[in-house]
Amino acid sequence: MQWPTHEVTNQVPELENYNVYTSDQALREGVQRGQAAWHDENLNRFGAELGSKEVLALGELANSHLPELVTHDRVGNRLDAVQFHPSWHQLLGLLRREGLHALPWMQPQAGAQVARAAGYFMQAQVEAGSLCPTTMTFASIPVLRNEPKLFSILESKLFSREHDPRDLPLEQKKSIMVGMGMTEKQGGSDVRTNSTVARSLNGTGRGADYLLTGHKWFFSAPMCDAHLVLARTDAGLSCFFVPRWRPDGSKNAVLVQRLKDKLGNRSNSSSEVEFQDAYGIMVGDEGRGIPTIIEMANYTRLDCVIGSAGLMRQAFVQAAHHARHRSAFGKRLAEQPLMRNVLSDLALESEAATVLMLRLARAFESSGDPLERAWRRIVTPAAKFWVCKRALEFTGECMEVWGGNGYVETGPMARMYREAPVNSIWEGSGNVMCLDVLRAVEREAEGFLLLLNQFDQAAAQHPSLRTLVHALRADLATPPEQREMLARRFVQRLVLAAQGTLMLQNAPTPVAEAFIASRVDPDCGRVYGTLATAALQQRILERAWPV
Repeated sequence: MQWPTHEVTNQVPELENYNVYTSDQALREGVQRGQAAWHDENLNRFGAELGSKEVLALGELANSHLPELVTHDRVGNRLDAVQFHPSWHQLLGLLRREGLHALPWMQPQAGAQVARAAGYFMQAQVEAGSLCPTTMTFASIPVLRNEPKLFSILESKLFSREHDPRDLPLEQKKSIMVGMGMTEKQGGSDVRTNSTVARSLNGTGRGADYLLTGHKWFFSAPMCDAHLVLARTDAGLSCFFVPRWRPDGSKNAVLVQRLKDKLGNRSNSSSEVEFQDAYGIMVGDEGRGIPTIIEMANYTRLDCVIGSAGLMRQAFVQAAHHARHRSAFGKRLAEQPLMRNVLSDLALESEAATVLMLRLARAFESSGDPLERAWRRIVTPAAKFWVCKRALEFTGECMEVWGGNGYVETGPMARMYREAPVNSIWEGSGNVMCLDVLRAVEREAEGFLLLLNQFDQAAAQHPSLRTLVHALRADLATPPEQREMLARRFVQRLVLAAQGTLMLQNAPTPVAEAFIASRVDPDCGRVYGTLATAALQQRILERAWPV
């Protein structure tokens, strides 16, 4: 027998049935500012759907029922297939329906990158693993468009808004996803050490058929219909389009050895594979594989920033919702002075990440302007370093707001915390990004000066920001032998200057000034909840979470 021993009180209700878009003022303002108002109605509809109880449950299901590798069928035929829970395919269906895999190329117009970034940012708040194959498909399109013959075959399937989970040859699919395979056991980020080789099957050079032999240590989303892969020819590393099925309808020799047992991003399968004369088509010029695939990496790095910003937004919203419903020591948590300081500081960080990711998305729409190219080429890797790394501390702080309830897997905070590190590692870890920023500054010297001039204009009436910008200019005089050692200091200053500038341009002035003052003040440090004044905290929180 059972009888009641207590009444359940002071527990926080689930956050559900809210609009992810309309509740985010910084996002809505950024969409208008980024010339994407034409997509506002779609984002409003999508935001309501993403915040529904039913869709939020899909994220939980996809991470509770993990993908499973099936190497052979019942009678011993090689399959190399990964099976997913239906929730995974429903999530991919949402992403596909909204065009988040190809929107700027399907609807080329002003604001298309911003519109797509806003939708991606919102879905990141529901489930992050399904973003991986979506990002890689999105990033592959600019590369594949440079191969007219191949692209003519793939275009309708790449642009399709219908998710097709069937494992079939390309010509039989309604839509396709494209992944990437770069890293190997011996090299990791140093892809120049790759040992996979490609030998000619029919002609040589771009568009020719090759057979690949070797391996990939990280082969993301192996159930994609094709992957862009680096392999070595006589001319050096080249890029290849490697489908799951050969043109003759037989299974391609891409053998999945095992799935990675990952800390987070668990709904998405990552694998180790071997190629045994796997069929591939050369993409780009022979020996120019790294520059070819780097174009893809630039877009994936942008998505790392957007995804981490989305993760931060959801973690903050969950923390604020919890604090408004949970009481301790006689008051709601949200009414406690120190908790209000923490939440306000988190809100500032989240908005700064949001405005930065939208600004970068806008820069990807312009190819000729040197200032826009500087935002794209210099600030994108800097933002990937900083925003993705800040997401680790951010999600941990938000988990702490929940206390013990945040540390258990029955709530959302543990999953977000485990998810946070992946974007900081994927597509180049922190040191790789910082070194890339240094290279970009050297190669885009004119653009970097234009960036500094833009920061100077914003900092004219703000001493704290002006000090930061002056330090960036002084960094240019650092002896070359010291620059690499100090790269993280330089990149941190660069991102904070960019975020401070954008906050001044786009947020209410007192809110922007609170962000700048706290990020430059050495007494604030890296710990959230160290804002020096309580006067603005109510305004900051009302702006960040008006629900």
